[in-house]
Amino acid sequence: MNQDQIKEMLLSIEETSLDFSVTFTGKKSKKVNGLYKPDTLEILIHNENFTNESQLVYTAIHEYAHHLQCEADGVLRSARAHSAVFWARFHRLLEKAEKMGLYRIDMESSPELSKLTEEIQEKYLAENGRLMKELGKLLMRAHEICNDAGIRYEDYIDRVLCLPRVAAKAVVKIGALDINPAIGYENMKTVAAQPTAEGRAAAEEKFTARRSPDSVKTELSRKLEAEDPVERLAKEKIRLEKTIATLTARLEKIEESLRSSH
Repeated sequence: MNQDQIKEMLLSIEETSLDFSVTFTGKKSKKVNGLYKPDTLEILIHNENFTNESQLVYTAIHEYAHHLQCEADGVLRSARAHSAVFWARFHRLLEKAEKMGLYRIDMESSPELSKLTEEIQEKYLAENGRLMKELGKLLMRAHEICNDAGIRYEDYIDRVLCLPRVAAKAVVKIGALDINPAIGYENMKTVAAQPTAEGRAAAEEKFTARRSPDSVKTELSRKLEAEDPVERLAKEKIRLEKTIATLTARLEKIEESLRSSH
């Protein structure tokens, strides 16, 4: 594919009102396969880096995602260019390209990779999810036993199991819910973090359909943003009231300590 064909392909995947150009540098780069220049709206592709057209298309779509992000959100600093929102946009474009027959992950071309992928998914990702789910149930039981024995569960977690409390809390939450371990532990955490059963079911369905983690998280966060604004403000009010109450109590203790020190 030449430069013009690449641009035509990108526009067929998703249109843009902001014109751009595609330039093949004719060079090989060890640092990057391509880059997007927001000041000149130019996609540069180091076309000598690729051994097949699929790799070229992948890079072109990646840089086009930057262009669409620039169109939607303006020019972003380089540190924020590869945000979760960007990756979600990029993966959405890849999915559209696959449906249009413009790009594909050709697993069939490598039986070795297909076999290895099956082993990773079944023996490690799914098995790790199952083990962590079981660990969550064991920690819940340990909490009960600690209470019966007069032992602080937090101290048990901190200094006996040497687990970070945040990690232990996430595992316990997974252990208490019916989440499919086949999606893997990290994705199970995302599912468990959803506040409603409907939200958890929707998130799990997306992961089961092989949606990327960034795509799922971005879609879920947008749904949360779309909640009733009055309900969202009411929840924020409750959180602020709790925070104020905690800080007020802390301030009173500090003032009392200061008075007693004189």
